Amino acid sequence: MRIFLILMLLVLISGCIASEPDEETLIDEDMNMNAISISSDVFENGGMLSSEYTCDGSNVSPDLSWDDIPEGTKSIAIIVDDPDAPGKTWVHWVIYNIPANTPGLPLDVPKNKTLDDGSLQGKNDFGRIGYNGPCPPPGKPHRYFFKVYALDTTLSLKGGVTKSQLEAAMSGHILAQGEMVGKYGR
Repeated sequence: MRIFLILMLLVLISGCIASEPDEETLIDEDMNMNAISISSDVFENGGMLSSEYTCDGSNVSPDLSWDDIPEGTKSIAIIVDDPDAPGKTWVHWVIYNIPANTPGLPLDVPKNKTLDDGSLQGKNDFGRIGYNGPCPPPGKPHRYFFKVYALDTTLSLKGGVTKSQLEAAMSGHILAQGEMVGKYGR
């Protein structure tokens, strides 16, 4: 009987101990039902990206605009990645601390760690700062997710961080999120 009670106590205690959630879970838990509306003048959600915005063209960032940024937003962050890349999700752009009153980004954002408005850019999976566009292997078109986050803070990060470092810093600070998808294949 004593062993049974000890085992039951251990089961109860172990049920109360939670493991640390991964970064994706933390970001999902931060989300409320606010959604940011995103658009671009150069591609439609779910549409094909012109080669101009890829390694086959000028490799410049497309313009992006957004609406429905909630009150209390202190900064905006953007992550662009390709979940269809072989081996792992490939990161094409990390940009953060965009001023909250910014309604979008222009075509061809400079590839500098710090931009004139104080926005900071991180390192993509090409090992470079700023935007590097789609460059998939031949085959089926890949999907490129342009994700915009409204944050309740300006992040205490320097320029050049990775996607995972940005996601860790954003955890607990996301007020709203939106995304649009562009496709590109060769």
